Amino acid sequence: MTSLIKKDASGHAGDGDANLLINEVVGVPGGIGEAARRARAAAYDEFLRGLLPARDGVALMAVGGLGRRQCAPYGDLDLVLLHAGVPGTDELAASVWYPIWDAGLRLDHSVRTVSEALSVAQDDVKVALGLLDARLVVGDQALADALIRTAADHWRRTAVRQLPGLREVTVARWQAHGELAFLLEGDLKEAAGGLRDVGLLRAISAAGITDALRPAVRAAHLRLLDTRDALHQQVGRRVDRLVAQERAGVAALLGLEDGDALLRRVAGDARTVSHALDDAFRAADRLRSGRSRGGNGAPVRRPVARDVVEHDGELVLARTAIGARPDPSLSLRVAAAAATTRLPIARATCEWLAAYCPPLPAPWPAEARAALTTLLGAGPGLVPAWETCDRYGLVDGWLPEWTRLRSLPQHNPVHRYTLDRHLVQAAHEASRHAREVDRPDLLLLGALLHDIGKGLPGDHSTVGVPLAETVATRVGLPAPEVELIGTLVRLHLLLPDVATRRDLADPVTIASVAEAVGDTGTLDLLHALVRADAAATGPAAWSDWKGRLVAELVARVRTALDTGVLPEPPAPDPALLDGPLPVVHLTGDRVAVAAADRRGLLATVAGCLALHRLEVLSADASVVDGRALVECRVQPRYGLPADPVPLRADLRRAVAGDVSVTQRLRGRALAARGSGAAPRVVWHREAATDAVLLELRAADAAGLLYRVACALDEAGALVRAARISTLGADVVDAFYLVGGWPDDATRARLEAAVLAAV
Repeated sequence: MTSLIKKDASGHAGDGDANLLINEVVGVPGGIGEAARRARAAAYDEFLRGLLPARDGVALMAVGGLGRRQCAPYGDLDLVLLHAGVPGTDELAASVWYPIWDAGLRLDHSVRTVSEALSVAQDDVKVALGLLDARLVVGDQALADALIRTAADHWRRTAVRQLPGLREVTVARWQAHGELAFLLEGDLKEAAGGLRDVGLLRAISAAGITDALRPAVRAAHLRLLDTRDALHQQVGRRVDRLVAQERAGVAALLGLEDGDALLRRVAGDARTVSHALDDAFRAADRLRSGRSRGGNGAPVRRPVARDVVEHDGELVLARTAIGARPDPSLSLRVAAAAATTRLPIARATCEWLAAYCPPLPAPWPAEARAALTTLLGAGPGLVPAWETCDRYGLVDGWLPEWTRLRSLPQHNPVHRYTLDRHLVQAAHEASRHAREVDRPDLLLLGALLHDIGKGLPGDHSTVGVPLAETVATRVGLPAPEVELIGTLVRLHLLLPDVATRRDLADPVTIASVAEAVGDTGTLDLLHALVRADAAATGPAAWSDWKGRLVAELVARVRTALDTGVLPEPPAPDPALLDGPLPVVHLTGDRVAVAAADRRGLLATVAGCLALHRLEVLSADASVVDGRALVECRVQPRYGLPADPVPLRADLRRAVAGDVSVTQRLRGRALAARGSGAAPRVVWHREAATDAVLLELRAADAAGLLYRVACALDEAGALVRAARISTLGADVVDAFYLVGGWPDDATRARLEAAVLAAV
């Protein structure tokens, strides 16, 4: 056998060689699906039976995937050589393990007696779970049965006590690997909702705690196994992380339309598994600790809302609600009760509501509308209650549009959730700002619907307006409120886009926002919505700097709406107008420089900041009393603050025209060019009082502002302000070019210079 093995320099078979050996030497077939997995298990069994001679008191046991007959194309072999204290077991084990290694197969192995195996299982819950999958491959049947029977009995007796410790280990694993449902490159095995969690469900079911392996869970499990099979086959080696470059190939092997369809399927299956595991852990908690009981020993029933009672730590329907014809708002009222009390809805109740609760009429009755507002405004209880209802199909009855949104991936790395979860999370975050607005109910509904247009062709802020208005009309809002919901959807990106990409000191900026918003009530709703949207997106979507800019914009627009007078632009820092030149001030995140009036000062300052690994967030350039002034807001590019002493020295030398500093700037900037999709230039004609706006959309890179500012300066353009907006790996940089609208030839020349610099 070993003569057929090709080994690398270290003497081990490589992954490609293992593929040859598995198929030609061991005879294990490839393929995807349950039948292929069982065929692989049968082939492995046949191979292993030839390695162990018939002998009393010895049994070769399979655990893990082979024990369950769920062998992945490139999975490990998990084996236990069980013996009854017979002599020569070490030599016997070597005669089994070495041929397996020589065949290029990965092996996890142990040699134990029954008592040793049970002792280890008592100390290590992972071993205890592994023994639940044990089955005999070859050898002493009675010995194998003794271990299987005793291990299962031990688990049933101790499972309730061991599950809290197992949950701690599981939570740590989730924190390390994330939630499979919301990851663009999730680990199919280790992430929350993955195959490892199905093993926990199987163990909880084996303990008799609850029926954790319901049909929906079994179906999700099989699809996850198929996905892993396809991933192994696509990559040609063992891998559990579904990385982006393999998605299309895996989707094709599974007969799915594209990588997004694959992500949606994996997300749905992972959420099914996660929900079932939460349910199972709660059942174990009830068994371990018990709930308050009445005098007859039965669980206490406590009313919590109309038609809803708490029973043994879960919400169930009151007997009167089950006996009578249910009203259409019942499922929403149950969900609202679950969210406000933060108690789970019993599985049987969810199944009953899915089967018997009648559909809501259009428009909704006031009771249903009130229940939706209560649900959306419940805070931390909203997400688990919504997720439970979604698992049982109740949300589709409330919002038919939800089917298209469910588990839709968002490929921008700034987003940490799928689209549907992002919308629910945004409503949860919006509840934190409910007291800041006149109409908190519209804020909550607007947050739930603000991205409803995503996944459709066109700008989602525009495409989503009629969809959101349709939902608002169905919910029963009057026409003016329906229109306001549409306005929130259309303008939900207005404040952050303007705050980070436009000059807030320019009256045109304030006037345009005030005209779009119309009134202070809408302004307050948009301000609350943008903060909720950012918090629901992820930590990279918001910063203190961005929050200050948005708050400053809101304050200026409010003044314009209240008084009808546009606020005056701020005066230059008086400290920059006095004293000998050059003047350099470093305070917190602000860098201010004054020098003799000359072109190119903005580019010089930007390059010097890039040299010291500082990102420029905004920049303003002006000339006052013959002095050129540049003020920048900055942040460390890699999280480490710059040393102010050399930074101040380099700024002074650079603005004074020191050639050596300029050479360092150019060399460093050229070495730091970014990569990505082709850059694009967009012109805006009436976005400023005394300038035209050139907007650059490109991949982020250190020194980008310096290079573009240099290019514009060399092309004869005068930049009075720049705004830098970073969106994940991309940037949108806006440059205010002093003067009127340039002719076609000038625009083409400037655009070519900018693109060449990028």
